[in-house]
Amino acid sequence: MAYPFQLGFQDATSPIMEELLQFHDHALMIVFLISSLVLYLISVMLTTNLTHTNTMDAQEVETIWTILPAIILIMIALPSLRILYMMDEINNPYLTVKTLGHQWYWSYEYSDYENLTFDSYMIPTQELKPGELRLLEVDNRVVLPMELTIRMLISSEDVLHSWAVPSLGLKTDAIPGRLNQTTLMSTRPGLYYGQCSEICGSNHSFMPIVLELVPLKYFEKWSSSTL
Repeated sequence: MAYPFQLGFQDATSPIMEELLQFHDHALMIVFLISSLVLYLISVMLTTNLTHTNTMDAQEVETIWTILPAIILIMIALPSLRILYMMDEINNPYLTVKTLGHQWYWSYEYSDYENLTFDSYMIPTQELKPGELRLLEVDNRVVLPMELTIRMLISSEDVLHSWAVPSLGLKTDAIPGRLNQTTLMSTRPGLYYGQCSEICGSNHSFMPIVLELVPLKYFEKWSSSTL
């Protein structure tokens, strides 16, 4: 999860988030180079006498500043499209979990199991135990197996919500009457925190998400004891 005064992204926990971080660094470097070039040209124009003004009318210069931006856009667009297709691709998920947004809590249903459903409410501040995180802990965590593809079906019962877990690169809108889907896969076990990222009402900031990713044998033990 994020720590105080953090400037960058959270550590990537899924292959998709690793790709997103690489694309962010790639695009940021291009923006940095463009900004440096523009600042250099501005400083040169302000400090140098323009003795060759006819250069600005040359056909070669116009060709360069037309083709170069097109090349830069292609360098940004191709990796972006690749990641978009990767995020939408779902191949033989091991498990399907349906989550519904309510005012203001989440409910989860494990579609591959009978009667494995529960609601997930935020733990009030006065009931937190030592070491638990304020406004992020829930009474029922979503337990999932790590290193396996999980399909999340996301919708809402009332207003617009958004199911988001930053360290996994997940952010999917929960829309009433519509079923959106996304996939997740964790490369390591742990607790991963998220929140509703859609302004859904007065208690918008009080419906956190907690995913507990565990090895498969522990998940099977948890699911059998919960049923």
